[in-house]
Amino acid sequence: MNPTLLAVFEWYGALSAAIAALLVALNLGRRVTGWAFVLFVTSSIALIVYGFADPEQETAIAVQNIVLLLINLTGVYRYLVARTVDG
Repeated sequence: MNPTLLAVFEWYGALSAAIAALLVALNLGRRVTGWAFVLFVTSSIALIVYGFADPEQETAIAVQNIVLLLINLTGVYRYLVARTVDG
């Protein structure tokens, strides 16, 4: 894969995860937290691609983000899809 494209996946994954974590930490409400999980999902996808596409990269980052993708999809479901008692 093109080194520039790999760098885009790597940096997007890192920066979007940091922004999503900040949004979750700020506790700005269910909708914002739900969209933060959507951002986490895109971050995980980017880091999965990066981890498997970079021949010099260990696959550990990709495998870790497969697990995080499942966790983040759970967050999207809980905060944006499922109806809850409180809201």
